[in-house]
Amino acid sequence: MRDIRAYLLLTTAPWLVIAAEVPRPRGVSPDFSKYYKAPDAFTCISNPSIKISASKVNDDYCDCPDGSDEPGTAACSYLSPLSPSTPADISIDGVNTSLALPGFYCKNKGHQPSYVPFHCVNDGICDYDLCCDGSDEWAQVGGVNCPDKCKEVGKEWRKNEEQRQKSMNAAAKRRKELVTGAQRSRKEVEDQIQNLKAEAVGWGVRVRDLEKKLEDVERSERGKVVKSPGKGSKMTVLAGLAKQRIEELREFLVDLRTQRDGARERIAELEAILTTFKEEYNPNFNDEGVKRAVRSWEEYAARDKPDETDDAHERDLDELSKPDSETGLINWDEWEGSSGGDVDLLYKFEEYLPKSLRDWINQKLRDLRQALVENGVLAPSASTGAESKAVTDARSALKAGQDDLEKIKTKLSSHQDDLAKDYGPNDIFRALQGQCVSKDSGEYTYELCWLGQTNQKSKKSGGATNMGNFVRIDSVTVDDEMPADGRGLGSGERIALRYENGQHCWNGPSRSTLVVLGCAEKDEIWKVAEEEKCVYRMEVGTPAVCGEGKGREKGGKKDEL
Repeated sequence: MRDIRAYLLLTTAPWLVIAAEVPRPRGVSPDFSKYYKAPDAFTCISNPSIKISASKVNDDYCDCPDGSDEPGTAACSYLSPLSPSTPADISIDGVNTSLALPGFYCKNKGHQPSYVPFHCVNDGICDYDLCCDGSDEWAQVGGVNCPDKCKEVGKEWRKNEEQRQKSMNAAAKRRKELVTGAQRSRKEVEDQIQNLKAEAVGWGVRVRDLEKKLEDVERSERGKVVKSPGKGSKMTVLAGLAKQRIEELREFLVDLRTQRDGARERIAELEAILTTFKEEYNPNFNDEGVKRAVRSWEEYAARDKPDETDDAHERDLDELSKPDSETGLINWDEWEGSSGGDVDLLYKFEEYLPKSLRDWINQKLRDLRQALVENGVLAPSASTGAESKAVTDARSALKAGQDDLEKIKTKLSSHQDDLAKDYGPNDIFRALQGQCVSKDSGEYTYELCWLGQTNQKSKKSGGATNMGNFVRIDSVTVDDEMPADGRGLGSGERIALRYENGQHCWNGPSRSTLVVLGCAEKDEIWKVAEEEKCVYRMEVGTPAVCGEGKGREKGGKKDEL
C-alpha cells in the first residue's frame, strides 16, 4: 500500500508543478512567455535592471520604459514610433524606451495567430482582419462585443490560400517553361554564332584566294602581246576613225535639217497669223499698241526674203545625208581590210606550231614582256579605256565574295550583341521578347510589348501614341499593401523595365514608362498611372518574376501571390 502511494505521488508530481505555474498574461505570445513565469516579480524585458511587482502587469499603467509590463492593454501604446513626440517625453541615458513586444497577441484558434497594434486594444472596433477571435476587445468598451469568428475566417482563408497555392504552382510551372524556352533560344544564338564564325573563316580564305587570282590575271593581261586596234595596220586604224567621224557628221546634218524644217513651219504659221490680224483689225480703233504691231508687220513683209525653194541645194543635202554604203563614194571595207599589222606576223607564225609549243611560247613571251615592263625597259601597253573580260570577271568574283563576307560579319556581330544583352534572370525575357499584353482602360487601350514598346491606343481616333521604347532592365523598391487576390506588388525589391524616348509630349519631355513587375499566373497589366506629365507607371503581373522578388510583407510572409 505504501508503494502504491509512493507511485501515485511520483506520477502526479509533474502535473502539480504544471498547475502551479503562473498562467501566461493576456496579450503575451508563446515566444515571450518565458519573461512572465516569475510568480511574485516581473523584470522589464529591455531593461533588466528594473523590476516591478507581478501584480502591476496589465494594470493599465505603463511601469516599464519598454512597455513590456502592459502586453494586454493600450497603456503603453504611446511608445509607438508612429506616435508624435510630446514635451513630456524624457530621454534617460541607459534606458531603452523602444517597445519590447510586437503587439497584442491574438491566439485566433482555428486560424493563424497574429499581433494587433497596442493602440487597437479596447478601442471599440472589432479588428477581425488581425484578431478574428475578438480578444483585443476584452473590456467591451462602450458595450462593443466582438464574438469569435476564427472558424469562418479560417475556413475562408484556407480556401483562398488553396487557390493562391494553385495559382503559385501554375505560375511556377509557366516560369519553368519560359526558362526552358529562353535557354533554348540562347542555345540557338550560340550555335548560330559558331556557324557564322566558321563561315567567316571559310569566306576569308576564299576572298584571299580571289584577291590573289585577280592579281595574277591583271599581271597576266599586262604581259600579253596585243594586236593593234582593228584588223590591220595603222592605216586601218586611221580609216576606222575617219569612218566614225564622218558618220557622226552625217547624223548631225540630218538633225540640223530636221530642226530647220521645223523652224520654217513655225515662221510660216506666225506670218499667217499676223497677216490675218492686219487684214481684220479695225483701223478706227484708237489703240497705239495695235497700230505699232501692224506697222512693224508691214515693214517686215516688205523686206527682201531669201529664196527658200532652191531644189539643187536640197538635192545636195539629200545626197550628203545618205550613208556611204548607199552612195558608194568610199569603200570602207577596202580600207579596213588592209593587212600588215605590227604583230600580225607573229600571230600568223604561231598558227604553224603545235598547240603545246604555241602555248609555251605565248607564256614565255608574256613573262618576258612583263619582266621588261616591271624593270622599266618597256613601257606598259597603252590603255584602251576598258579592261579585259578575264579581269572584269575576276574583279566581279572578288567583289561578290567581299560582300558575302561582310554580310556574315554583320550578322555575327548582331548575334554577339544579342548574346551579351541583359534579358533578366535566366535570360527569361528572351522567351517573352516580341509578345504583347494589353489592358482596356475606358477611353484608351494600353499595350506593353516585352522589350519593345509601350503604347497608348485611342478608341475614338484609332491612333497609337508611343509611350516609350525599351532601354534596360532595372529594379525598384515598392511598399504596397498586397490585395487579397494577390494581384499586386506587395513590398520589397521588384524587377522593373524602363521604356524611354517615346513620342514627344507637347510642351513637355519625351514620353517614358516604368514597368514594375509582380508575380502572377499569366501576363496581365494591373494598373496604369501618369505620375508626372508624360511619365507613366505600369504595374504588370507575369510568371517570369515569380520567385525573383526579394521583398517580404510585414510579419514575415512572402508577398508573392
